[in-house]
Amino acid sequence: MTKKSPVIYRPAISFIADDLGPDQVSLFISGTEGARDVAKLKELGITTVLNCALNLDINYADTITHAQSDGKAAAGIGPIKTYKVGLIDGPGNPIDMLLGAYFILESALDQTLPERASYPIRARGNVLVHCRGGRSRSVALVALFLHAQKPELYPELADAISVIRTMRELHPDEWFETPKQPLIDAAEHAAQALQCLRQSEG
Repeated sequence: MTKKSPVIYRPAISFIADDLGPDQVSLFISGTEGARDVAKLKELGITTVLNCALNLDINYADTITHAQSDGKAAAGIGPIKTYKVGLIDGPGNPIDMLLGAYFILESALDQTLPERASYPIRARGNVLVHCRGGRSRSVALVALFLHAQKPELYPELADAISVIRTMRELHPDEWFETPKQPLIDAAEHAAQALQCLRQSEG
C-alpha cells in the first residue's frame, strides 16, 4: 500500500537562511501559491525566483513586449527575475540534473546584469526557490545549496534537510517524502561531485 501524505497547513512562503551569496541575501522556499503572490514577494524583498518544478509555469509578465498572435504565445517582462529547471518529483531525473539546478541557483545569487534595456529588472535581493508544494524538489535543492555553501553549519546534507524541515514546518508524518528519496540520492551525488570539483580547482 502506498503511504499517503497527510493534509498539513504551513506558511505559503518560508524563510530558510540568510547571509548567502556576495550580497548576503536571504533564501526562501514556497509552493505554487506563495510563488504566485507577487505582492508578498515584494514585501519580503524577493527579487529572484527559481522554479524547480516540471510542468508548472507562473506568468509574472506585467509588461507585454510581444502580443499573442498567429498561434504564438505572448511574451513580456515582469517585476521578478526568474530562472527555471524542470525537475520531476521522484524518479526520472538524469543523475546530474540536480547538480545543474545547484549551479543555476548559485548563478542566480551571483549574476550581475548589464545596464541594458533588455534587462530592466536589475535589483539584487532575496531569492525564492519553489516547486509545486514546496516540500520535496525545492527542499532537496536548497539543502544541497546550504550544505555546499555553508559546510561549517551543515556538514552533512541531512543536517541541511533537518533545518529546512523545521523552517518550512514540514510535519514528521511527511518526512518520508520531504524530500523524496530519489531527490535525496541526487543531492548526495551532486554534493560529492561538487567536492571533487573543488578539490580539482585547488
